[in-house]
Amino acid sequence: MYKIIFFGCLLLLSLNTFSQTVLENYLKTAAENNPELKASFSDYMAAMEKVPQVGALPDPQVAFGYFIQSPETRVGPQRATFNLSQSFPWFGLLSAKEDVATEMAKAKYEVFENAKSNLFFEVKTAYYNYYFIEKAIQITKDNVEILQVFKRLSLVKIEAGKASIVDELRVELELNDLENQLALFLDTKDVLQVKFNNLLNREDTSEIMVPELLWQDEIPLDQLKMLDEIYASNHQIKSIDHKLNAFLNQEIVAKKEGLPKFNIGLGYTVVGKNPSSIASDNGKDAFMFPSVGLTIPLYRKKYKAMITEAKYMQEAEISRKEDKKNTLGTIYKNTLKEFNDGNRRIALNGRQSEIAKKVLDVLMTSYSTNSKDFEEVLRIERQLLKYELEQQKALTDKNAAAAFMDYLIGK
Repeated sequence: MYKIIFFGCLLLLSLNTFSQTVLENYLKTAAENNPELKASFSDYMAAMEKVPQVGALPDPQVAFGYFIQSPETRVGPQRATFNLSQSFPWFGLLSAKEDVATEMAKAKYEVFENAKSNLFFEVKTAYYNYYFIEKAIQITKDNVEILQVFKRLSLVKIEAGKASIVDELRVELELNDLENQLALFLDTKDVLQVKFNNLLNREDTSEIMVPELLWQDEIPLDQLKMLDEIYASNHQIKSIDHKLNAFLNQEIVAKKEGLPKFNIGLGYTVVGKNPSSIASDNGKDAFMFPSVGLTIPLYRKKYKAMITEAKYMQEAEISRKEDKKNTLGTIYKNTLKEFNDGNRRIALNGRQSEIAKKVLDVLMTSYSTNSKDFEEVLRIERQLLKYELEQQKALTDKNAAAAFMDYLIGK
């Protein structure tokens, strides 16, 4: 007997492990194929391309001048001039701009990671809902069979003159209700199948493999540690942190923008020959050695405003982070409540289902012998259906709460 129980537990464990592997494969497919997730990753890659743009020097300037009236010099008339100049910002300005762009790109990456975590949550929830509708269809069909048996039993008793035709009609009413509910479940199954496959970006009619019995996911019970994990790992908070770092660097950029810029230039002058000159350097082109200049930012109001703007943006992100932590704390408590409620409902409806089955067996036996308790049979049958459906719904609600907890900690 113990061997049978042992091997039964091993079989159930292996089936659950197989089912969880199937779900993991679905998550992998969603991560590879989902178009919204691809778009979010492209946003991050585009933000990364900002880094080399802001870290580059300004383009050099080339100028050409032609003298309509050539000024005469000792070595000949000047014909044209060429000038090349390059501007250099204050030391560290370009690296500070790169730091801003890098932090903003990292914020985009956390947005992508949050989108992926949210996608995983949606896939898991859609999977659990599809499992529930499959079980609801199966449970409803089983209850239809129970009522069919009861209907045949009532017909036998009617033919024997031991029951009224009203009994058969009332069973027929119950059957009609169940068949209507079954049709609704079947339509809902089609909708959930399309939704799940759309999340994976595959054919609407692709088969979805679900377990015979859904496993139960668990979450850590230490609330303080769980909240600390959420605050440390949540991708929305991480994104805010990167934006805060970006605006801290933006303040550095604003300060350095208000410092002088250096300009280095080269000049070259084309000189024509002077027919009347006998100088050895007659007609020799002139080359001007590098010139150095400064761009002095005299108008300080603009730069002060840039610094103040960066500080305000920092304050906004600090407040936004505090608000997000408060929101996440509330969401965590509500999710924990739903998880615990699912746990309780699984146990409760499991017990109620077992009791209802025993009561139904007794009442069916009683009805078959003395035609009593007809109304009680129908009432208990309805309760049995309710308890069985509620137990499966509790399983999916519990796992959905655990899946949302994974989303909160960025998994």
